[in-house]
Amino acid sequence: MAPLWPRTARKDDDGVLQVGGRDVASLAQEFGTPAYLLDEEDFRARCRDFKAGFAGADVYYAGKAFLCRAIVRILVEEEMNLDVCSGGELATALAAGMDPARLALHGNNKSVRELTRAVEAGVGRIVVDSFDEIERLSAIARERGVRPRVMIRVTVGVEAHTHEFIATAHEDQKFGFSLAGGKAFEAARLILEQDTLELRGLHSHIGSQIFDTSGFEVSARRVLTLQERIRTELGAELPELDLGGGFGIAYTSQDTPSPAGDLAERMFKIVADECRGLGIAQPHLSVEPGRAIVGPSTFTLYEVGTVKPLDGLRTYVSVDGGMSDNIRTALYDASYSATLASRASQAEPILARVVGKHCEAGDVVVKDEFLPADVRPGDLIAVPGTGAYCRSMASNYNHVPRPPVVAVRDGQARVIVRRETEDDLLALDVG
Repeated sequence: MAPLWPRTARKDDDGVLQVGGRDVASLAQEFGTPAYLLDEEDFRARCRDFKAGFAGADVYYAGKAFLCRAIVRILVEEEMNLDVCSGGELATALAAGMDPARLALHGNNKSVRELTRAVEAGVGRIVVDSFDEIERLSAIARERGVRPRVMIRVTVGVEAHTHEFIATAHEDQKFGFSLAGGKAFEAARLILEQDTLELRGLHSHIGSQIFDTSGFEVSARRVLTLQERIRTELGAELPELDLGGGFGIAYTSQDTPSPAGDLAERMFKIVADECRGLGIAQPHLSVEPGRAIVGPSTFTLYEVGTVKPLDGLRTYVSVDGGMSDNIRTALYDASYSATLASRASQAEPILARVVGKHCEAGDVVVKDEFLPADVRPGDLIAVPGTGAYCRSMASNYNHVPRPPVVAVRDGQARVIVRRETEDDLLALDVG
């Protein structure tokens, strides 16, 4: 079933989807639907793939894709680093026992409270994003008599081939210091002159769901050219370079992601070639895969509630979740796949649209998919590739409680994020 599905996913002779040695029918009975089902062995294997492929570099799991304490503990066991981009993500990492020295803190508007907590905890690197932040962080460091390690996020003007809202390196956006406008160089000058922060290197992130490494090549060339200018004009040889993440995964059969080892080989070559051309020492490389690790490890399991054929168009298959557990289709016009997961069918395929239960016409989970013509209420539908940015962006639209995350491995299943209840919703309503 690869590459759309987790590595242990397969269908048995009765057409029932299996993952981690469990069938989805029994999982649905035990944990209910909708539910995110995470193949723990797949998640761990992808961590190992990136660590092996990028041997000699630092691999930071991008926690924004999906984070909870169980995931942090797995990252610790797999000796992964972790980047976080909010106080809540930092709190989760620390609560689950992540070594603060293996943490990186991102964010375009870090509060004084967030920066203070990061400094006091001993976070390994803080990726600074504005002159205001440099001022805030310098004051915190001076007051506490410490010298935090920082990297400068550089906006390199490379627009990755992806959706406009998730392309994050072109100039007209909120992240980073402009390279073309000279702001990134001025940030380096300011940090080096103040001597309250330890400048370790430059950081670039060019977008998400990227399949072509040519964008990384242009990005590396531009950011390393800045690094060479910093060495020449400011006398500082920066020892590190972070090229971010954004590596694509397969959401449909049309997507062709590269294995971690292939990505690593190409990116190491890009950096080596650019450094050779500029005549500078090769910095220690870091990358930040998030989606590429957790995305394929998880699928969402739904139960069909209604089936509504529209003559001459398509059949609408309504499930018991929707845009509250997967906003990406509505927000990014993202494409997903789906399969009948609870039984085999010999019926002819029909063009279907899998939609949710919310009071919103744009509540679409899978825009177009061929499902058996006999799909009916009570069937289970599985949608792969939902590990990244689904639970982490989930909402309570229409006061619908968010689904649980269930980790499955070697025939055992455990809840790592429990299902919300109506009592949870009402507990926040103090009116």
